Amino acid sequence: MEFYGRPEFEAAAEAVRQRTQYHPKIGIVLGSGLGSFADSVQEADIIPYTEIPHWPQSTVMGHKGQLHIGRLEDQPVLVMRGRAHFYEGYSMSQATLPIRVMQLLDIQILILTNAAGGVNKGFKPGELMLITDHVNLLGMAGWNPLRGPNDDTLGPRFPDMSHVYDAELCKAAVDAAQEANILLHQGVYICLAGPSFETPADIRFLRLMGGDAVGMSTVPEATVARHGGLRVMGISGISNTAIDSEASAAVTTHEEVLEAGKLIAPRLESIVRGVLRRVSKTL
Repeated sequence: MEFYGRPEFEAAAEAVRQRTQYHPKIGIVLGSGLGSFADSVQEADIIPYTEIPHWPQSTVMGHKGQLHIGRLEDQPVLVMRGRAHFYEGYSMSQATLPIRVMQLLDIQILILTNAAGGVNKGFKPGELMLITDHVNLLGMAGWNPLRGPNDDTLGPRFPDMSHVYDAELCKAAVDAAQEANILLHQGVYICLAGPSFETPADIRFLRLMGGDAVGMSTVPEATVARHGGLRVMGISGISNTAIDSEASAAVTTHEEVLEAGKLIAPRLESIVRGVLRRVSKTL
């Protein structure tokens, strides 16, 4: 099925409601190599994706495929331990179904994370980048997650995307990073389809476009979340330096991405915890 609608969203949301005692207002999506963060959720109800109707199953190493719903920094949270991607063969509607479920569960804040290649020459593997804006190359090519019938009860036909990443949440992340003495870059994330990594010419092109990091996720989720009125924050873990020269002997591998996650995950957790402490009074 290319287009999912409210019946599928409601069925998945009800399955989650039946399996948890919590009513979280904050959702967190963990990208490649970052799943260990989910182990920090206290008193968690753990729901395998396979037990939620219509939920897309991840086939990628480093995406375990579980919801962890519990408490973090004394806040009820819903944490996705892994995501499904467009390149795995899902339609955009299928891949972003979890965000619609969060909307129906009354999630108000969505924190998106990913592993990304560092396009900006100043970024090093293991560092973090706060996403201040994105380039939706998939959407420009026709694969926008809002393509198809629009349900006006979920959001408007033509949603504004001039402020995707919430300014208050971004400030909270910057303050949390400073408090923890963690370097947090800021920049533009570019989403490509994957699953092949970029060519050196791709990287030079993306840099000319003003991109700072590149990956294969996050933007469809952020688009659907904003369509549904959720506040969004995004952080990229820089897992590798993007190769911009054909003369380079280096290669990019998924194993490299997962290994970098071991360094990135604790830094990411520290910042997210700081954000949760700062926003708790507004929920």
